[in-house]
Amino acid sequence: MVPNPSKTAAALVLTLAALALPALAQNKPADTGKKLYCWDEGGKRICSDTLPPEAVNKAREEFNARSGIRGADVQRALTAEERADAALAKAQEEVDAAAADTRKRTEQAMLSTYATEDDLRRVFSERTAIVDNNVKTAIFNVTSLRGALASQLATAGNRELAGQKVPDKQAGEIRQRHNELLAQLRLQTAFEQQRQALEVEIAESLARYRELKGIAAPASAAAATAASAAPTKG
Repeated sequence: MVPNPSKTAAALVLTLAALALPALAQNKPADTGKKLYCWDEGGKRICSDTLPPEAVNKAREEFNARSGIRGADVQRALTAEERADAALAKAQEEVDAAAADTRKRTEQAMLSTYATEDDLRRVFSERTAIVDNNVKTAIFNVTSLRGALASQLATAGNRELAGQKVPDKQAGEIRQRHNELLAQLRLQTAFEQQRQALEVEIAESLARYRELKGIAAPASAAAATAASAAPTKG
């Protein structure tokens, strides 16, 4: 049988291509994906292809180890106090946004929209829920952190009473937990102050509503307003 020229040529091409693939794979540079890390340590610039544990939370630059191209700038880890400040700022933004919306709605439509004081009170329900949730969360976190810290302190105290040294790692964890507790206590205090300020704003809005409507304030509300307006004896 006479071989088909077209089939023979196609088979030859496939054979050559198969032989060329390993060569191409060998010539292609391998992309290891390894990184080079650079950070500041004691006023000195340190660069390494491995990131030691003590540098994990520090600000650093990352480069492709093969090409030298910068990949990312990693910011240092926030302290417990900084995390608390960020959480407080975010919560304050939510409360401020809700407050602006509340003021807009109450000033524009206090007379025409709200037939009763209960209708007006419902305008504040969203803000009240936000602040109350923040307070409850902070109280829960404080309780959890205080319990964990008490347990760690008891363990460390038992070691000292037994004449044993408290490991540096354990002492560091105790300090960290203590800082986190202080930060959460600050958050709890701030959220509770927000709640008190909201109560004052609600009372003032209701007083304004009654004034516009010509409604006399209930005896209990009038007494509460007079008490809050009375000067504090020092």
